[in-house]
Amino acid sequence: MNPLPGWRAAFRIARRDAVRAKGRSALVVAMIALPVLGVTAADLAYRSAMPTKAKELTAELGAADARFSATSMGPVKLQQMPDGVNWGTPRGAPDPTPEEQEKPVDVTAAFPEGARYLTERTVPASVTTRHGIADTQITELSVADPMLRGRIELTDGAYPRARNEIAATEDFIESAGLSIGDRVTVRGPERTYTLTGALEIPADLEADSLYAVPGSVIAPWQKTADRDKNILPPQASDPKWLVEAPPGAGVTWKDVLAANDRGVLVVSRQVVLDPPPDSEVPMAAMIGEPYDTEKALTAATLTVAAMAVLEIVLLAGPAFAVGARRSRRQLGLVGSCGGSRGQVRAVVLAGGAVLGGVGAVVGVGAGFGLTALFRPLIEEYAGSRFGELTVRPWEILGIALLGLVTGVLAALAPAIVAGRQSVLESLTGRRGTRRGSRVLPVVGVIALVAGVAVAVYGGMNGDTNFVAGGSVLAELGVLGCIPVIVGFLGRLGRRLPLTPRIALRDAARNRGRTAPAVAAVMAAVAGSIAIATYTSSNAAEQAYDYTPNMTPGTAALMAADTGDRAELPRSRAAVEQNLPVSGGRADIGRVWAGSDCTVYYEEENGCGTLELVKPTGKGHSCPLKGKGAKELALRISADEHKRLMNSPACMDENYTMVAFGTDEHKIVIGGADVLASYVKLADPAAAKAIAEGTPVLLNSAYAQGGEVTLKATHVYNPRDKKNRALHPGKARTTTDRLKVYVAPDRFAATPGIRMVMPERTAERLGLHVEENGSFYTLGREATDAENQAVQAALDQAGNRAYLMTSDEMLRENDDTDTILLILAIFAGVVTLGAAAITTGLSKADAEADLTTLSAVGAPPGVRRSLSGFQCLVVALTGVVLGTAAGLVPAVALRLTDLRAALADMREDPMESAYTPIVMPWETIGLLAVVVPVLAGLLAAGLTSSRLTLTRRAG
Repeated sequence: MNPLPGWRAAFRIARRDAVRAKGRSALVVAMIALPVLGVTAADLAYRSAMPTKAKELTAELGAADARFSATSMGPVKLQQMPDGVNWGTPRGAPDPTPEEQEKPVDVTAAFPEGARYLTERTVPASVTTRHGIADTQITELSVADPMLRGRIELTDGAYPRARNEIAATEDFIESAGLSIGDRVTVRGPERTYTLTGALEIPADLEADSLYAVPGSVIAPWQKTADRDKNILPPQASDPKWLVEAPPGAGVTWKDVLAANDRGVLVVSRQVVLDPPPDSEVPMAAMIGEPYDTEKALTAATLTVAAMAVLEIVLLAGPAFAVGARRSRRQLGLVGSCGGSRGQVRAVVLAGGAVLGGVGAVVGVGAGFGLTALFRPLIEEYAGSRFGELTVRPWEILGIALLGLVTGVLAALAPAIVAGRQSVLESLTGRRGTRRGSRVLPVVGVIALVAGVAVAVYGGMNGDTNFVAGGSVLAELGVLGCIPVIVGFLGRLGRRLPLTPRIALRDAARNRGRTAPAVAAVMAAVAGSIAIATYTSSNAAEQAYDYTPNMTPGTAALMAADTGDRAELPRSRAAVEQNLPVSGGRADIGRVWAGSDCTVYYEEENGCGTLELVKPTGKGHSCPLKGKGAKELALRISADEHKRLMNSPACMDENYTMVAFGTDEHKIVIGGADVLASYVKLADPAAAKAIAEGTPVLLNSAYAQGGEVTLKATHVYNPRDKKNRALHPGKARTTTDRLKVYVAPDRFAATPGIRMVMPERTAERLGLHVEENGSFYTLGREATDAENQAVQAALDQAGNRAYLMTSDEMLRENDDTDTILLILAIFAGVVTLGAAAITTGLSKADAEADLTTLSAVGAPPGVRRSLSGFQCLVVALTGVVLGTAAGLVPAVALRLTDLRAALADMREDPMESAYTPIVMPWETIGLLAVVVPVLAGLLAAGLTSSRLTLTRRAG
């Protein structure tokens, strides 16, 4: 018997039913199409943005066939891999002598016959802007040549062609406040160029650089530096050559080997895209096999795809149940006309196939359309142009097939239920009763416990496959327990008012529609909470590991010269007039013994030394450094290691930055204003102590009995006439015990400073003091315009000082908050959708009950409040369960990270093992409070309070 006629009728009935129930069909199509849309758009964006070999070569070579370059080894024979990244001398060959290294390499002699080429050199430079001065890099390259197309594109104006013309990237023009036609002066040689055009680097949209024709910047700069020794010569890069071979020839592997014999490296487009066999590559035997990540990537992709299918099935399943219930009379007629249970099931499954197919087509089409529409925004976020939209037909077909299969799977459970109903029940509208399964909750509990155990085991042993498998098993276990949990909720409504009591009991009575909706919310929230928890925890770990260069929110003006040549007053005025300074400045000085090592550094033992002696013993020596450190690291936990790392004794070993002219002793000369503005030590006792001449020690590990030991070697250089006359005789070493004010332990982490000493105390000890700079507190982060303006002002002040600012902005410039917000929005949308579906189904099932309530005098507002509470029950239950389920993979993955961190710490005891688990409370609060309340209010607001009384059947 041919089954096609039966299926043809089933599809015809399903198509007509879908057209008849347009609202429900649109809802199902949207639920299937949205994930398909997201996966399609993600696939297109990922494949298009992924740097393939061809795209990388275009970003590096433009339209050229190859790039030739010399090395610092001279004209000696080389070997290289086809990609040109790995290279070296042949195995067993002697190292080139200094004489050989100094010989020039004739790179152009290695070009293929008849080739055309361009030269490229880059030099760092400071240039004038509309706001002041900015540091950038200038590339000498004929960007107007067609050989550069694909690598550099003109977006406005014209390419530079004359020696007094220059072009800039769009990012530089925007930050510098320039316009086409403005004049740009290169500081040093003081040569001025006209800005002719705006450029874009497709592979790096944030590039900040200038481009000029060859010979227009570096050579004139060098000539100027040769004439004026006060001008620093250009620090230009070695030249590179972009080569275009004769048409149809290309640069072959044979050409590359010939160039290697001359000491020239080559990156050839033809060779990289079609590499020779290893037997023809002399260096291949020296290079190991690269690590293959395809297996891990495939596993992750399959896991995500499986969870996506589960999510859609849970969301769309109740909608198909609505359709099957509303079509039960039609299905009963099929059975009454001789249709078998299988044919009844086929009608419902055909509906899933029809709507799944439509959803897949709509989703794929919308994915293409939205990707094309938002392509500029995606490229800006990725930081590079796609070049072309990369489409892999089999992947797109697989995504569409996934949508079709998902629609059929979503209709599977309603089809089975419809096939089990008797013809009489279908025709009369009676639903009958069916007890819930007692086996499913038991299996769910077992799966939940086993899944948690497997995930934790995987985390403890560093196996992410066990973590992923255990997490999925635990979530499936929670899914199996949801009917029991929903049933338990019905018992909680005994003491509640009418509408929440009815909502809870209705949810418990109709677990078949409540459980899938709760499960859908749980699945979405679980994924979001898992990623959010891991992201928050990783961000906290990075914040802990971050080592600041300065106290956040501060700036330091430091003298570039010694003595009166520093001219600090003019430089201070430049800073105070151009930066967002809040409050007054705090002046600091530097201290040294004997002759100044910053001046007399040429002779060995030709200057003095100053040392803050660190005592030994407990509380002074860091147990994680030196003898016995590794043995200790094997015994301690991550928390104990963190406590030791944060102790003053180890903090000093961890924060090793030397700044502010302090040398290794990290002593600055200053007063209470330094403590307030930079150290952030707001302690009247400390301010009083330093005013009385007592130094303030920030690291208590250097104190013993409230005193520190200061060791000074007073060595005076014979060329130091001034100080030598005051201190004739042999070098002497002094050791002084100083009473100090010891700051709390948390100030041991102050960047760059170990002790603040009053000037009079240093002079009393026979030390030398010199004003060295100032600290400033900034009210906010300085803008590009303000930074350029202050650099110009410092240059006008004689360029005798330099500015240091906190790099806090670099640490805060991450996407953590954006990721958490996107996850919360995604889970919130799914929660609202699932709650809306189950509320609609509840309304369909509860019409008889609502009619009865109206008949006995219930006010019209009961309908609204009942819908609101039904929606609230589903949303809140799913969010709570999802939060608990999402913590399982997050905690397990953090345990994996902890295991790796402990292994690194035991290899190097000074390596951080801090691996926190941070709850994303803002995301959880948004999902647990805002989204359920919003869902309830929307459901109540969109529900009509009018009711037409109808005759009750039965």
